[in-house]
Amino acid sequence: MEYLSKQRYDEIASELDHLINVVYPQVRENLAETSAQGDRSENAGYREARRNQAKTISRIRFLQKVLEHSRVIDPEALPKDRVCLLSKVEFTNLATDTRMKFEIVSPHEMNLEAGKISLKSPIGAALMGKKVGDIAEAQVPSGTLRLRIESITLD
Repeated sequence: MEYLSKQRYDEIASELDHLINVVYPQVRENLAETSAQGDRSENAGYREARRNQAKTISRIRFLQKVLEHSRVIDPEALPKDRVCLLSKVEFTNLATDTRMKFEIVSPHEMNLEAGKISLKSPIGAALMGKKVGDIAEAQVPSGTLRLRIESITLD
């Protein structure tokens, strides 16, 4: 079971709808056109169309599984005083005295450039359940990071 924000759930549902109703019909049409061009064994266009069809079907099935096994999380039901899914956490790396701020999200929403880390990442997992002032220890490939939680917000 995965928990998603309403926004991400809607984005995945929209992508799935687009793939099923727009992209896949075009892929099928392209496959039919290239199939009609003669000998399939030497038809590079046909092989490419088949690969594209397989890729599109694979993505559709993946997104269907994600939605089937996901639930939209209710932000009102989340604790405000401790780190949880959808929390925006500001913390200090005690070794370098560097401050960072990330939002804790599901793996399907992770985007480092947007400041979103997975709750299953080493840092995300170490922060989960902690309160302001707590020190979390995250096991990362370069060693152990000691992180002091400075603030927690839920939007």
